[in-house]
Amino acid sequence: MQAVRKLKVCVAGASGRMGHMLIDAVMASDDMVLAGALDIAGSSAIGADAGAFGGHDTGVLVTSDLREALGASDVLIDFTRPEGTLAHLAVCRALGVKAVIGTTGFDVAQKAQVADAARDIAIMMAPNMSVGVNVTLKLLELAARAMATGYDIEIIEAHHRHKVDAPSGTALQMGEVIAQTLGRDLKDCAVYAREGVTGERDPSSIGFATIRGGDIVGDHTVLFAGTGERIEISHKSSSRSTYAQGSLRAARFLADQPHGLFDMFDVLGLNLADATTG
Repeated sequence: MQAVRKLKVCVAGASGRMGHMLIDAVMASDDMVLAGALDIAGSSAIGADAGAFGGHDTGVLVTSDLREALGASDVLIDFTRPEGTLAHLAVCRALGVKAVIGTTGFDVAQKAQVADAARDIAIMMAPNMSVGVNVTLKLLELAARAMATGYDIEIIEAHHRHKVDAPSGTALQMGEVIAQTLGRDLKDCAVYAREGVTGERDPSSIGFATIRGGDIVGDHTVLFAGTGERIEISHKSSSRSTYAQGSLRAARFLADQPHGLFDMFDVLGLNLADATTG
């Protein structure tokens, strides 16, 4: 029997918390193999085995050389920073390597660069790879559609003390899903800070509140507050492993895609559900 070819994966940010989780997940999978491990120049991990943090011998050394790490890979999984991700993506595009992007904090122009690269390679980009979070986003669509009037919408998110961007990419995606469902533009209706005499709440606004502290992996709650009742839709993460497993699921999805820009709804078939029920 002919052996099934394993998907060759490169992990960016190999020495970080998420990088370690991704490497562990790839090593534990039956259909993937670690082919590359990237980190920034000057990192103490450069030259070490990518699995050294866990006492593993992967045979893959951490490098800052993009072509070296990506040249033997089918897909890159990247949870780093926007500037680094875009640099990685340029080499992916040149080499025909697909990309799973979990990086957050992109501005409009940077998102446009990702979309342009997707003309040549397959890219799955989502601010949160968790299956549960993406199902929650679908629930938010339903709730927003049913409570389009008479309900104030607030999004509360909490993360660990080391997170550098706020609100979280997931919180912003939740706001975008709700705003789009309501026919609004999040840029026009989002309220990110309240202090002093703010006046009455604009009923068309979507408020955000951010909490940073300790080792909170990621909590998100959307509050629909009406007269006499309120609904809270929440998702709480206790481990980054859910993001890693979602990333691997996305990588498997991209294996059959020649090019294009996709999200986790595509990976999970949730956009297809819209098409069959809409």
